[in-house]
Amino acid sequence: MSYDWGPHFIVPSESIKSFSGVVRLRESLNEDLLHKELEELGISGAVVKIVNPWYFRKKGSGSWIKIGESQDMEENFPVRWDTLGLENGSYEILGLMHVSILEHENEHVIARQSIVDVTVAN
Repeated sequence: MSYDWGPHFIVPSESIKSFSGVVRLRESLNEDLLHKELEELGISGAVVKIVNPWYFRKKGSGSWIKIGESQDMEENFPVRWDTLGLENGSYEILGLMHVSILEHENEHVIARQSIVDVTVAN
């Protein structure tokens, strides 16, 4: 069984999926479900790092363009995205959260993704 520990895209309201100018992207995770997932996977040890790189692409495009990345869990992994140079239209945002676990001298890394459809309207 897989646990949906994250990442979960945070928007002020579900109706706000249209961005203009500089926006702040954030994602959360559920630590309890993360630990259940690690147990299910047979991975024990200390979580030593959580990093969330952010990407975007024009809807229908194949390649992702990196926006930035954050390790700031306390502020929900924020990244600043300047949409002013983009043409208006439909885009996808990808949050790809990586969790590093140190078990004795072995490092394990698990990852989950969140893809959200947004509109850029400058």
